[in-house]
Amino acid sequence: MGNSVQVAPLVVSKQSRIFAGLPIWQGAALLVLLVWIYADILARLFTQWMSDKNFQHGIFVPAFAIFVLWKNWKALRIIQPAPSWTGLPLIAGGLVILMLGKYGAEIFLARVSLLFLIAGLIILFHGWPLFRAVLFPWAFLILMIPIPVIVLQKVTFPLQILASKLASTVLPWLGVVVHREGNVIELATKKIEVVAACSGIRSLLTLLTLAIIYGYLLEDRKWVRVVLAIAAVPIAVVANSLRIVGTGLLIQYWDPDKAEGFFHLFEGWLIFVVSLIFLFAVHGLIKQISKKPGQTARFA
Repeated sequence: MGNSVQVAPLVVSKQSRIFAGLPIWQGAALLVLLVWIYADILARLFTQWMSDKNFQHGIFVPAFAIFVLWKNWKALRIIQPAPSWTGLPLIAGGLVILMLGKYGAEIFLARVSLLFLIAGLIILFHGWPLFRAVLFPWAFLILMIPIPVIVLQKVTFPLQILASKLASTVLPWLGVVVHREGNVIELATKKIEVVAACSGIRSLLTLLTLAIIYGYLLEDRKWVRVVLAIAAVPIAVVANSLRIVGTGLLIQYWDPDKAEGFFHLFEGWLIFVVSLIFLFAVHGLIKQISKKPGQTARFA
C-alpha cells in the first residue's frame, strides 16, 4: 500500500482567531504598515466624501461593512483556518495596481488596490472559507470609492437627457407647454437646464447604497435583496424626473424665482423621501406577492 502524502498548511496556530496564521504582534505590525502605505490615499478619500456631494454616501459604507462583520463575529471566529498561497497573486496584483495608481496619478486605481490587498491577506493567512464568509461586506466597500471623473461624465450626460425627456413628456399632461432641446426644457417664461448636478447620479448612488443596507437589515432572502438593489436604479431615475416636473410646475403656476434657492433644495430632499417610499413599496409588494397561500400578515 502506497504511503499517503499530507500537504502541511501554510501556517499553524490557534484556530479561534481571525488571521489565525499571524501572532497578534505581527498582525498589528501588518495593520500599521497598511495604514502607513494608504494614509494619504485614505485621507484624500475622506476629504472627497466631505466635499463632493455626489459621494457623501461613501462615509457610511465602511461603517456598515464593519457593522456586518461585528454582527457575524461569532460565526467568523469558528471558521476553520485554511491558509492558501493563492492569496499572494492578489496581494501582488494589489501592489502593482497601487503603484500604477500612484505613479500614473490615477487615484481610483490606488483606492481599488486596497480591496485587492485586503482580499489577498485574508486568503493568504486564513483561506477561502473566511473570504467567502466576508464577501458581502468586502464587495460592499466598492461603493465607498468615487467613480472616476471620465466615467462619471459618460454616465451623467445620458441621465441628464433621460430626465429631460421624461419631464418634458409628463409636463404637458399637467397643462405645461414645453419645448425640449437636449437637456434644456423651455417653458413660456423660463428655461430649465438639467445640468450635471441635476442628473440624478447623486440620488442614484445614495439610494443604491441605502437599498443594499435596507435589504440586508430587513430581508433574509438573497434574491429579494438583489431585486431591491436593482429597483433602486429606476426609482432614482423616475424620482429625479419628478423633481424636474415639480420645478416646471413651480415656474408655470407660482413664481419662476421659486425654481431656485430654498425651494429647489427642499424639492431635492422631498423627492429623495419619495424615492425611499417607492423602495419600501416595492419591498411590500414583493412580500405580498411571495406570501404563501393562506398566510396572513403579521404585525409587531
